[in-house]
Amino acid sequence: MEEIRSTMEDHMNQMADLIQKISGELRSSFAPARDNFIGFFHAIDWKEPWLMGLLGFHFLLLVMFLFTRKNVNFQMCLFLLALSGVFLAERLNRFLGNHWQSFATQNYFDPLGVFLSVLWSGPLLIIAMLILVNTLFSLCHLIVRWKRAELKHRARLAEKKTE
Repeated sequence: MEEIRSTMEDHMNQMADLIQKISGELRSSFAPARDNFIGFFHAIDWKEPWLMGLLGFHFLLLVMFLFTRKNVNFQMCLFLLALSGVFLAERLNRFLGNHWQSFATQNYFDPLGVFLSVLWSGPLLIIAMLILVNTLFSLCHLIVRWKRAELKHRARLAEKKTE
């Protein structure tokens, strides 16, 4: 019995060491990503009018999503609009990269499209996912209503047959 206990304690100590090593590696590997994000955030002049307009546009889309969440047809139009914006992001990045002097103080539009992906496509994809989840909940609610109506209809038919 003592042998099993010591083996279990050794195994638990090995597992604790392994978990400490993994958590230490995870914490240290997130540091460069955090530093890159902070550098990205500080490299942007957030007071530029076009950036404030872009953030306002995304906020407006989010508010429209919230106020029209019961209108499935409008939500689908908003969903297609958001996904169309993501689809056109590469062309938009190329166009804005060629004409950045007319509206910005620096060229944010790199050939890989990182800036536009983060500030244009990212929020649009989040809004599209919210619309999709809302639509799935609406469909589930509709299926439940349909099934209840079907059961009520069957009960009425059964009631008529027994009369």
